[in-house]
Amino acid sequence: MHHATDNRPALLLSMGPGIAERLLTDAHRERLAALTRTDPHLVAHDLTAPGPRVAEALAEAELLLTCWGAPPLTAAVLDRAPRLKAVVHAAGSVKHHVTEACWDRGLTVTSAAAVNALPVAEYTLAAILFAGKRILHSARRYEEVRADHAWLAESAAWGNYRRTVGLVGASRIGRRVIELLRPFDFEVLLHDPYVEPAEARALGVELVGLDTLCARGSIVSVHAPQLPSTHRMIGAPQLALMPDGATLVNTSRGSLIDERALLPHLTSGRLHAVLDVTDPEVPAPDSPLWTLPNVLLTPHVAGSLGNELHRMADRALEEVARYGRGEPFAEEVRASDLTRSA
Repeated sequence: MHHATDNRPALLLSMGPGIAERLLTDAHRERLAALTRTDPHLVAHDLTAPGPRVAEALAEAELLLTCWGAPPLTAAVLDRAPRLKAVVHAAGSVKHHVTEACWDRGLTVTSAAAVNALPVAEYTLAAILFAGKRILHSARRYEEVRADHAWLAESAAWGNYRRTVGLVGASRIGRRVIELLRPFDFEVLLHDPYVEPAEARALGVELVGLDTLCARGSIVSVHAPQLPSTHRMIGAPQLALMPDGATLVNTSRGSLIDERALLPHLTSGRLHAVLDVTDPEVPAPDSPLWTLPNVLLTPHVAGSLGNELHRMADRALEEVARYGRGEPFAEEVRASDLTRSA
C-alpha cells in the first residue's frame, strides 16, 4: 500500500509496435508497477503527435523505458517532457533515438548493450567452432555421397586445435568473445586502435594490425562499431590477404565489409563466410549469398532474440530500481562514448 505521498518516479514505455509484448513478461510488468508510477500497458510508439493519454504520461514522466523502434527524442518531444531526467534503454545502441537535444538537456542515459552483447558473442563462438570443423561443408558432402567416405583424407586442414582466430574490435562483444574462447586451444589475434599492448596482454591476445590479422587468421570475426572510419574496413586488400579456406564471420554491420570485393572470393570457393548482417540488410533476391554452399547466411539473429529479450528487460529494470533508490546507473552511456561505439 502506497502512502498519499507516492515517491515512486513516473515512467513511460516508448518503443516500436509489438516490442513491449515480447520484451516484458507479466512478472516484469508487475515489478515495473511496484518500482514506478506507470501504466505498464500504455506504450508510446509516437511522441511527435502523441494521443492525449501518451501526452499526459509524457508530461509527467521522469523516466522513459525504451527499446527497439523507440521514436527519436527531439527537442520538440523533450519540450513536452519537462520532468524527464533519464532514458533507460532495454536494448543495445541508443544512437537511433537519443539525440543531441537529450545531451543538451542533461538527461542521463543507460542501455542494456552489455547484456545484448552476450548472445552475439555466443553466436560468434558457435560460428568459429563450426567453421574450424568445416561443419557446413561436411554436412553438404555427406548429403551428396550418402555413404561411407574417407573423411580423414578430406579433413587434413580441418579442426580447432591451435587454429588462429582474428577478432576485429575489442567492443563489448569482442571482449566477450575473447572470454568465451579461453577454454579452447586457439591463438587469438586482436586488431583495435584503442587497445594498448598492456591491455592486450591482460586479455591474453596478440595485438596486430588489420592486414596482419587478415593474413594470419584462418577465421576472422568482425566486432567493430559502424562509424565513418570503419566503413568497408574489410576491403579488397584485406580480403586478398586472407589465406585460402579462411572464414569471415560478420555479426556487426554489413557496411564494415566491402561485399562486392568479397563476392568473387566466395563464388570461387576460396573463402567461406558466416554472415548475420549484409549490405543491404536483406541481400538482393538474385544475390549469390543465398545459394553459395560456403556461405551461412542468417537474418540478423545473433543479438537478443526470443527469451533473450527478457534478459535485457531484467537489466533495464535493475537500472530503474537503482534510479528509484537514488543510486547511479550501472551502465550509463555518455555522449563521448558514441563516437567509438555502436
